[in-house]
Amino acid sequence: MLWVVDGNNVMGAGADGWWNDPVGAAERLTQAVATWCRDHDDDVLVVFDGRPEERLSVLAGGNLEVDFARRSGRDAADDRIVEVVEQRYGAEPHLTVVTSDKGLRDRLPPGVGTEGAGAFRTRAGLPGRGGGRRR
Repeated sequence: MLWVVDGNNVMGAGADGWWNDPVGAAERLTQAVATWCRDHDDDVLVVFDGRPEERLSVLAGGNLEVDFARRSGRDAADDRIVEVVEQRYGAEPHLTVVTSDKGLRDRLPPGVGTEGAGAFRTRAGLPGRGGGRRR
């Protein structure tokens, strides 16, 4: 199983003041996902907007990979997520994209599973709203 996580979307699903320190919030999210990764063998790729941050990259390892949008601007991370899904879909027996972004969900190939950001925050042990859906 491969989980492709829309990092900024998952951060935005929590009411924890992430906007005051986006890099710190991304680090907290990545640390929580790294801890969750210890409990299973699924591969997890977290994709963030913005320039690569060493603070986040050092948390990667084992079954966790951290990636960043290849460009700046609107939907940059979404473009990277779609690119990754198109490259790996079919090669991975099961692939789930974590996002509550309807625009991103609509761009995914048919059959790709999704989980809402709030539900994933709960799964990863992060505070925030629960819920979400899977298609």
